[in-house]
Parts: sequence; structure tokens; C-alpha cells
Amino acid sequence: MASTPSIARRTVLGLLAGLAGSAAAIVTPALAAEGGQKPTLTVYTYDSFSADWGPGPKLKQAFEAGCGCNLVFVGLEDGVAILNRLKLEGASTKADVALGLTSDLIPEAKATGMFAKSGVDTSGLTVPTGFSDEVFVPYDYSYLAFVYDSDTVKSPPASLDDLVSGDPDQKIVIEDPRTSTPGLGFLLWMKAVYGEEAAAKWQALKPRILTVTPGWSEAYGLFTKGEVPIVLSYTTSPAYHEIEEDTRRYKAAGFKEGQYLQIEVAGILKDSPHADLAARFLGFLVGREAQEILPTTNWTLPVRGDVALPEAFSHLVDVEKPIMIDPETVAKNRRAWTDEWLEAVGAR
Repeated sequence: MASTPSIARRTVLGLLAGLAGSAAAIVTPALAAEGGQKPTLTVYTYDSFSADWGPGPKLKQAFEAGCGCNLVFVGLEDGVAILNRLKLEGASTKADVALGLTSDLIPEAKATGMFAKSGVDTSGLTVPTGFSDEVFVPYDYSYLAFVYDSDTVKSPPASLDDLVSGDPDQKIVIEDPRTSTPGLGFLLWMKAVYGEEAAAKWQALKPRILTVTPGWSEAYGLFTKGEVPIVLSYTTSPAYHEIEEDTRRYKAAGFKEGQYLQIEVAGILKDSPHADLAARFLGFLVGREAQEILPTTNWTLPVRGDVALPEAFSHLVDVEKPIMIDPETVAKNRRAWTDEWLEAVGAR
């Protein structure tokens, strides 16, 4: 997913656990490597997660306090880019953990043969749709939404139909589904709602699209700089502006068809020399300390039911209709649907 700040301070959101209280979730200090050197745990993630304003620094400090290790985040463009990088590197990857894929990508990620079972108990997590997987651990979630500047947009879209058929002079910015998880999510959102008519709807939407960015950070940066009044982001994005900037100017449009659900997950690379440490990190990630950090740094929703959220989160769009496409269906059709999008939008 992503964080939700202004680009000057952070290129916001990418995008806005039950009980992980097992031994795997407890971070203990006795992890000195041979020769007295601390082991280094390398985590591939997206750039807004690892940035100074994202959750990465606070999570690093908290985890390193008890692990006897060094935690290193490697920031890449976006969630899809993480999977692309892993495919390219194969067995030579330096990653121990991949953090920032979405549940839509799980079958494709498993098909690489690069991931191991997590060993983390996720039975107590509170994730919409009851998500559960023995390999990938969910650590937060949010719903896609078009965020708009209420000072500029007086009649925001109330549905995908409104967005598609709206004023072409009122531009939007979206992300590329080939590299970005929100971009992929919007591709799936359109397909879920319009089915065989999706290509025609993309063509109808095209005149409104100012640009297609590689990732969420670039898109939200254009929005916060005032270059476009509407951006593809998350229902949780306005909470950032309310808490950090003391403004409710930026709002998310609730769509009558529903909002697309994105569940972010993390997994352990099977060739990691620090598999036990990686499992400890995933357990830590769904523990209460980390879960309390994520909502106001990654601007997403926690997967633990015992995490209190700031009041600003009570002002967000109330999603009554979560939309998802079965991940196996996504895996079988992602390339064809992406080609359909490319043909319709012309984003080669």
C-alpha cells in the first residue's frame, strides 16, 4: 500500500493483528551471528514504507531493540515492483523478507517457488474477508478510493460511472498496474464492476487521465502539489491530512458500487540464511507494538482488533461493499487484463 503525506514531506500513504502472541511473535535478543557479528535482516518493501516519514524507521528501532540484529529496508517503487525485482533476481536475491505485496499477488508470488511458510499464528487477526494464508502474513489493509481536493472539486464522483463519464477537463492521476499495487487494484476494480465492458470504460475514462505514474508516491505527489484535483489512493489518506496538517480539505469519494479492498502481506524468502529471524520479524509486525505504529505512519488499517485508532479515522468513508477478485483468478488473467488496459489507455 503506501503512506499518505504530501510529497514535500513524504509522497504520501501507497495507500492508507489479532493475537500474534505466540513464541514466533516475541522478539528476543539472543541472535548474535558467528564471529560476534550481528545478523542483517534485509526487507524489500516500497519506498514510502522505508522513507524517513514512513513506518520503517520506527519499526526498525522497535525491532532492533530486542533482536540483536540489524534491520535494513530496501525501498522499491511499489508492491508489484517488489515481485518483479524478486523474479529478476531469483535465487541470488539478497532479500530475507518481501513486505508490501497485496493478497491479489499471492498465487503469482507462490508460483516463483521463492517463498517459505511463515510459521506465524495469524488465527487471531481481524482482516476483512477472513483472509488466511500459511505463507504470507497480512499486516494491514485499506480500500482504494479517489481522493479529491474539496476546495476544487465541488461535485465529487459518487460511483465508478460518475468517474468514467465525468468532465474530461477535471483531470485525475492513476498508477500503472504493471508496477503499482494501487494501479493493479484499480484495474481489478474496473474489471470486477464492468466485466467484458471494462475496455470500453477505460477508453471512456482516458480523456480524464492526466498521467499514469509508476507508483503511488509520484501520483500523490502530483495531487498534493495541486497539479491534479483527483488521485487514485486510499480511503485512509484523508486521515493523514487531518492529523498531520490539521485539515479536512482532502476527502475520499465513496462509490456506490463499493471500494476495492487491498490487504498488504509479507513473506519469507525460502533461501534466506536468517529464516528464524525473518519469522520473528513477521510475528513482530502483527504484534501490538508494530500495529500501533502503522496506522499513523503507513496510513492504513491495523489487522489487530485491540489497536485504538485516532479520532480522524472515524471520519473516513464507511465501506459497506468491499470488492475483491479471487487471487487465483487474478493470477490467470492479470496479463490479459493488463494488455486490455494498455490497448484502451495507450500507456505503452
